[in-house]
Amino acid sequence: MTADLACAGERRTRCASETRRFGRQLAAALRPGDLVALEGDLGTGKTCLVQGICGGLGVDEVVNSPTFVLLNVYEGTGEASGLQIYHFDLYRLETVDELAEIGADQFFHEADAVTLVEWADRLPELLPRERWRIELRYGEQEQERRIRWRRPDTGPAPGRDA
Repeated sequence: MTADLACAGERRTRCASETRRFGRQLAAALRPGDLVALEGDLGTGKTCLVQGICGGLGVDEVVNSPTFVLLNVYEGTGEASGLQIYHFDLYRLETVDELAEIGADQFFHEADAVTLVEWADRLPELLPRERWRIELRYGEQEQERRIRWRRPDTGPAPGRDA
């Protein structure tokens, strides 16, 4: 798959490296101004997918989940040179006020950046309506993951209500 990734779909991965590889494919479809909302239980691969997306955008530093600092900022290289990538983790947040205190709203609407939000389902009311939505779920095998995505303005993901 390339930048013309389907508007909505589902993919199964069998291990973390396949999840990262799919993240690289997703990166090719992202444009400045996109926000990617990642949802899923603990350990389903949200950070692996973000690592792949960042790799696809040319980030050459270690990408870890910003669970305790809330936000990591990266810069793309190569074709994504100069692109800012904002990586949020909302796992520890309980209120919108906590996010507002760090000015997250400005990052969520940044036209010249790509914003990646882990645990987006914790505070969906703060996110822009036009966003990528990616759900990660456990698969049938130990390392298998089921990844569903929906690009902005395309309706519900397969098998899911809006």
